[in-house]
Amino acid sequence: MELYILWIVVFLALSFDFINGFHDTANAIATSVSTRALRPRVAIIMAALMNFLGAITFTGVAKTIGGGVANPADLEFGVQVVIAALIGAIAWNLITWWFGIPSSSSHALIGSLAGAVIASAGFEAINASGFLDILKALLISPFIAFAFGFIIMWLLKKIFGRTSPHQVNKGFRFSQIITAAFQSFSHGTNDAQKAMGIIVFALVAAGVQDNMDVPLWVKLAAATAMALGTSVGGWKIIKTMGTKIFKIEPINGFAADMGSALVILTATFLHLPVSTTHVITSSILGVGSAKRFSGVKWNTAGRIIIAWIITIPITVIMSMLVYWAIELIFL
Repeated sequence: MELYILWIVVFLALSFDFINGFHDTANAIATSVSTRALRPRVAIIMAALMNFLGAITFTGVAKTIGGGVANPADLEFGVQVVIAALIGAIAWNLITWWFGIPSSSSHALIGSLAGAVIASAGFEAINASGFLDILKALLISPFIAFAFGFIIMWLLKKIFGRTSPHQVNKGFRFSQIITAAFQSFSHGTNDAQKAMGIIVFALVAAGVQDNMDVPLWVKLAAATAMALGTSVGGWKIIKTMGTKIFKIEPINGFAADMGSALVILTATFLHLPVSTTHVITSSILGVGSAKRFSGVKWNTAGRIIIAWIITIPITVIMSMLVYWAIELIFL
């Protein structure tokens, strides 16, 4: 029975990763599609391949997810906790995808995992220091990305301010292809590891392994699920990210992609999970502010920020309710 439940966890975790792929595809390619640097189909194929490469390259974030929120070995019903967390996170991702809101899959997963742990074993089961470190990374990274986007765009304006806009955009259209690939790679290095971490959490909770090392089959499965999800594409969110914040030109897309990719990759090296959605959106906002503050559609930005704020509290409650339902029916 325990093995059967573990396979349910693996299926749900890979489903989350697949949904994360098409939910967050827009993050990596929205700017390059909106500026027509890449055709949508080509952009999605490139993003899928680079996401896969990024996903199999690192494991530090997976270990942080696996043990940062709580110690899975201390939970009596740890596998059921993971099931409840994944159902809550998947539900929220689908809801926000349906409405075209670029909310955070990372926030959804962390909030859902915390809620399920609390429902199962109480607040004392939460690893306070690890959980706070994750929250700090999630909360601080968008501000850093905003600053990076602003500074890179400001420097580009200083360097190319007297050059013909047509010539500038023609040159940066090719450069943007490179930064979009870099963006997709960095996305894979951080986001795919979250599904890896949650599977390892379940394996330790079930006693299958006694450490947070990520097995090769978990790495390959999560990377493949992320790449397949990316290949589906998230057109509603692409439209929001690429057109509804401000009118993006190739030089702006280059700056936004470069700023956010640097922040995400730095976080990966530090073994910290960040929200690629938050980071990329913040970088776009920073670039837009440097270009022309009044040109940013702040009402759309405000709607996105509200989704950021409410994601963790809502997913905490959703996963708690799911866990209690599982407990009522099966435990």
